[in-house]
Amino acid sequence: MAKKFTLKKTERLKSRKSIDRLFNAGQSFFIHPFKVHYIITAANNSSATSLQAGVTVSTRNFKKAVDRNRIKRITREAYRLQKDPLQQKLANTQKSINIFFVYVSREISSFAQMHEKLRLILERLIQKLDEKNTANT
Repeated sequence: MAKKFTLKKTERLKSRKSIDRLFNAGQSFFIHPFKVHYIITAANNSSATSLQAGVTVSTRNFKKAVDRNRIKRITREAYRLQKDPLQQKLANTQKSINIFFVYVSREISSFAQMHEKLRLILERLIQKLDEKNTANT
């Protein structure tokens, strides 16, 4: 059976409360062209997903909504295609993570460049999960 690469509505970070908590209490790192904010918590047994992500692009850097929307669309697509290893890791460690990608570059990157950078970001998040998991045991 073929793998489904989806990005459902429940996997998108939309809650104002969650976003505020992420930016106030979460951690961050930078891999050009993204600044990544994330917060790792213990997974609760509710029906909510253990992995939620959001994307934002600055109006200061991109005045046209067409450009901002294109960057967000490319970012979500690259993330959607590569999130599976992170989801598997979260399921194994019983953790939950909220991620927010802030695009900070002043130029529009190609899909290939964003795909590669998001691969690096997701690998780093998996490493952070490993570090947190070994620190708790």
